[in-house]
Order: sequence, then structure tokens, then C-alpha cells
Amino acid sequence: MFDSHKSDPIPTRTVRKQSRQASQVVTTDICVLGAGISGVAAALEAAKLGRNVVLADAAPAIGGQAIGSIIGTIIGLYNHEGENAFQITHGIADDLIRDLTAEGALHRNRRFTVNFQYDEVRLARWMERKVEESGVRLLVGAILTDVAFDQRRVRHVDFVTRFGPVRVQANGFIDASGDANLTYAAGLEVREPEAPVYGSLNFLIENYNLEAVKEPDKNFMLANISHIETPLDPLGAATMVLEGRRQADGILRFLQDEFPDIFKNARIRSYGNPGIRQTRWIVGQRQLTLADIRNNDRPPDAVARCAWWVELHNTNELVHWERFADDHIYYIPLSCMVPREADNIIAAGRCVDADTHALSAIRVMGPCIAMGTAAAHCLDLVGNGPISEVNMRTLQTRLYDNLERRD
Repeated sequence: MFDSHKSDPIPTRTVRKQSRQASQVVTTDICVLGAGISGVAAALEAAKLGRNVVLADAAPAIGGQAIGSIIGTIIGLYNHEGENAFQITHGIADDLIRDLTAEGALHRNRRFTVNFQYDEVRLARWMERKVEESGVRLLVGAILTDVAFDQRRVRHVDFVTRFGPVRVQANGFIDASGDANLTYAAGLEVREPEAPVYGSLNFLIENYNLEAVKEPDKNFMLANISHIETPLDPLGAATMVLEGRRQADGILRFLQDEFPDIFKNARIRSYGNPGIRQTRWIVGQRQLTLADIRNNDRPPDAVARCAWWVELHNTNELVHWERFADDHIYYIPLSCMVPREADNIIAAGRCVDADTHALSAIRVMGPCIAMGTAAAHCLDLVGNGPISEVNMRTLQTRLYDNLERRD
């Protein structure tokens, strides 16, 4: 019912920005930079271990490319052994599969390997609920402006938000930014590809003829433009957005012209943000190479396992694929996740140190979840000490499900 009662004016005050506004200081055990799937996995695992965690991201909401770019498919959680395929990454992946399947928001497929199609809206809400329930403190819309780094340690990181500056002090830091933003801002060495590695743009099409495509239970389809140039120039990033959406519009027009019975009335329901594959990554204590993943030798500091193929988008025309045997499993070493000039930074996700071919294989969601899990356990074990002193036997025991489990 509308209340016509006249209310008193809300009190206001007049303020002026100070020339140097003091930062709000937040102290925590672990600060995770980047709230994509690897950062969320790291934050949730660290909180589960009893650590105080701050999860920061420049976007106004969490989820990273899994949500904003509408990737739509989770790959890399299983190996490739046909009907005998087994899950190789667990942790939050188990909860995600269970919860979203129960909601009807996750659909298991088997094409070459087990993969999952997901509803990005439901996945986003799942992440938000899990983070809130865990007690992780969120800092969103936060742009990294400075990193205080000396004697091989990050002392604090500074962010600017629309409501003022924030400084986060922590014992350990996880660089899950995707672009090695934390490592780069600390003044440490990073790598960049000398040749283009193309990104993608996904979009959703709706209002097409459902009967003609024989999908009466699904009222939209996911489409993908797999080759959008990824510039590192700040202004070029906006060009990537506009170019990707222009191409999406062109694809819809093509479908309408060539297949009018299906797409005459179709329209684009949603454009994803540009999906970025490789931009900038750390220089680690060790670099994972294509030879390493081909040979599938298990390094002594293995903390995650993978089975996804090489998928390098390095030309404008074709994708370089290299498929492995069905029983092929390879491993990610901790040493490729630790910047060689730092003692309390560990990377997770697509900014760990690997050559461009190896990185193209391990940057998918399954390994990203496993790396986030490993990063959280590593920092929990070392506390205030250097990552190099982690007890590897204890760490690998904790990571048993992601290294040994085969059910």
C-alpha cells in the first residue's frame, strides 16, 4: 500500500575531498587479488582452513571471465579416458557440481571428455553465496594502484574505489588477477607474448525457432568468436570490446540471411565481455614447458594435475591443437606458481609461469580451481615464512584429492 504520509527530509552534510585522503586500512592473513574461478577457489579454501581472507577485484562483482565473459563451459575437471574418465580436480569443484546440478543449472556432456555447460547467472549467485557464507571479506570495484614491496615481500597493497582508497596488509598474497597485476605492480619480472595470442567473445542468441533445432527445453544458444586480438594498450582494450560485438552482430545477420527458417526473428540476448587467454604472466622459480606436459613426468613439487590439450590461439585463421592420449595426465609444479623474486606471492590461474603452449593447456577452469586450492594451502602452511620453506610432503598430503584420487 502506498503511504502518502509526508516524511521529514533526510539530513545531509557538505563535504570536500581532502588533498590526500587517508586510506581505510584492512589487515588480514591472506589477500587474494582477482575474483575469477581461481581466486574464488583460493579464497574459499583459505577461509575453510581458518584464515582471514580479503578477496579483491576491479570489477563490481565477483566471477571473473567465467561470469562476465559468459564462457559457458567448464573443462579440465576430468581426464580423457572415455567411459573410464575420472575427476582429477576436486575441492570446490565437488560443491559446484553438486549444487548447480541440483538447481538444473549445470549439464554434463561427453564430447572427447567430460565437460559441463552452466548457467552463468546461477554460477554467479553460487559464488556469491559461498563467499558470503565463508566469511571472506569482499573488496570489489577496487583498482590496484600501488604495491609496497621490499626484502622479497609484499608489505601492503593499495586500491582506489569510488568511495575512497583502501590499503590491505597481509602475510601472504595470491595473484589470481589473470594478468599478473600484483606481480607487475610490485616491480617484479613478468612475461608478455611477442606475437598475438587471440582472445574470444561469447554471446547468447535467443528467439530462434526452437522446434527447428530440436531443443524445446532450451531457449537460448551460446555462440563464440574465438579470435579477437588482445592488446595490452589501455585504449586498445575498449577497441577489443567494440570489435568483438561488431563481429557478433555480423554473425547474427549471416545466420538470419542463410537460415531464415531458424533465425529470422533471432536476436542477441547478451554480449559477454572479451575473453582473454594470455596477456602477462609471472617469471617463476621454474617455467612449465610444452616438453614437460608432453612427457607427463611428475615433478617433486607437483600441486595440481591436468589432462587438457594444447589449445593455442596464436594465428588469426587457425587454432593450434595438440591432443594427448586418453590416459595422459601431467602436473603443475608449485615452482611455476611462485615469482622467483618474491617470498610471499603465489600465482594461480592463467598468470603462472609456462611457455605459451603449456599455458594454453593449463589456463582452463579445472586446473585454475586446483591451482587456487594449492595456493591457499601453501600460504596456510608457511604462515609468515617464505613459500620456499613449505613442507612439500604435508602440502601434497593435503592436496591428495587433486593429485592422487581416481574415483
